[in-house]
Amino acid sequence: MKLARNHNRTRLGVAAGLVALSATVLGAAGASAAGTAAPQSRQIGSSVLGSDYRITLTALRSADDQYAASVRLQVHTQTGGAWKETDRVTVGDVDGWFWYPLTGSGAVCEFSTASTEPAPLTVSLLLTPSLGCSDPTHYVVKEGRVFAG
Repeated sequence: MKLARNHNRTRLGVAAGLVALSATVLGAAGASAAGTAAPQSRQIGSSVLGSDYRITLTALRSADDQYAASVRLQVHTQTGGAWKETDRVTVGDVDGWFWYPLTGSGAVCEFSTASTEPAPLTVSLLLTPSLGCSDPTHYVVKEGRVFAG
């Protein structure tokens, strides 16, 4: 009976050692993969203005802070039947937004555009559910370029 008890302890000790080794190896592999992975991004808004412009809002997760994000506004124009990026700006501060509110429901409070030249553009995004929406930021898109409005 004593022999069986020691044998079970040995098996438990080996199993625990394998679990610890596996966790160490997987953790190291995850750390190296995370260091080389591209930043996570998610398109949160898009608008097409006739055949002239396509405007997109994209949330970009911070590489330094898992809770922070930036927002990129891109303008595309039609060239030879395909959309080509002509300008991009950062809405607000770099890493100045929170990732989870930006990528959840109700993230875009206001995203208004008009098919005129120059095209007015207004953006307001969710800060947090408790704080509500950001103040509107106004831009103008003229000849494929973004200007502060």
